[in-house]
Amino acid sequence: MKFLILTQYFPPEIGGAQTRLRSTAAELKRLGHHVEVVTALPNYPRGRIFPGYRGCFYRREENSGIAIHRVWVYAAMGGGLARMLNYLSFMIASLFGLMRAQKPDFIFVESPPILLSIPACIAGLLWRVPYIFNVADLWPDIIVEGGFLEPGLLTRSLYKLEQWSYRHAEYVNVVTEGLRDRLLQEKGVPAAKVLFLPNGVDTIHYQFRAPDLGLKRKLGLDGKKIILWAGTLGTAHGLNYVLDAAKWLASESEIHFLFVGDGSAKAELQQQRKNMNLRNVTFLDPVPIEQLPPYFSIAECGLASLLPIPLYDGARPSKIFPILASAKPLIFVGKGETARLVEESKAGIVVPPEDPEALASAILLLIENPKLALEFGQNGRTFVEDQLQWSTLIRDWVAQLRPVPAREEVRAEA
Repeated sequence: MKFLILTQYFPPEIGGAQTRLRSTAAELKRLGHHVEVVTALPNYPRGRIFPGYRGCFYRREENSGIAIHRVWVYAAMGGGLARMLNYLSFMIASLFGLMRAQKPDFIFVESPPILLSIPACIAGLLWRVPYIFNVADLWPDIIVEGGFLEPGLLTRSLYKLEQWSYRHAEYVNVVTEGLRDRLLQEKGVPAAKVLFLPNGVDTIHYQFRAPDLGLKRKLGLDGKKIILWAGTLGTAHGLNYVLDAAKWLASESEIHFLFVGDGSAKAELQQQRKNMNLRNVTFLDPVPIEQLPPYFSIAECGLASLLPIPLYDGARPSKIFPILASAKPLIFVGKGETARLVEESKAGIVVPPEDPEALASAILLLIENPKLALEFGQNGRTFVEDQLQWSTLIRDWVAQLRPVPAREEVRAEA
């Protein structure tokens, strides 16, 4: 089949959506399907067009046999009017990119932002092809429940657009069980429309490796027991509490927190580190996915965190899966679906949110019990091998899609 992925976010940007969509595209291609991508000129998360892309409206690239159509976007970070202009500009410009792509069998639309259902529907009508609406975060619920947008005319309009998007989609795809439950129970999406494609992991790229001692020396972390955060540093993660835990552990000179990534909360966290005079915390710029495995090799454990917002109970942060695939124990700060996953897989420790003392205790437990850490790491590796390899997930997901001719025949008979 022919797939066209419409997304505002795609590598070389780094983030959960970017990693997931690149893996999806690559695996579809490996299975013999034709894949194209329409996306924005890279600008996330700093809100600036990347060097080498500035000054152009449209650019076509090819990566591993996948055509990538990039269009201009009003680059901005933060919230408010600037962010809405960012979303609206790509919604409009994406139509230009869509018309440069081949007619697909399915348009695969990434949400958020939810506005992309509009150009997907327009292109679908012109081509007479369906779109699959991929729900990675539940908009507008997440921005309302997170306190980022007050209820009003705009939120009512977004909720109407949400229902319109589900109604016109051939399928509504979700990445977590929690999202699936909310679509079925609260949003009224018919069960026959809902598909499940969870975040997976490349178990070849990420696997257990001997510690890269050269990297530790380069980072000035010789002799340190590294607690690794690799991924976006956002307001949803409650990382201020992680820095509070670092303060609790300041007297443990071997323990060091290493943050590799970028995001809206990074500047504030760096200022907090300075104010607290934390010498056991290092922030690094994000690194390409290809360069991440050595960082996991030098970690004693991986860390992930989510604030206790009800909507996040149904989340599965993509950053947890490279940790598990690398056979490293995971400490998850939060509750809900990810907490259950960690407990059921016996791959690490779940810590209550907003409790830095409990987080510090969990870290000490792993550092002082290397056999327990090793057991957690092995359990996590076994879990992703059995259930979350991209090759298996994508193969099974594609098998659920009905080919276009078959659908048209059924409608004609009806």
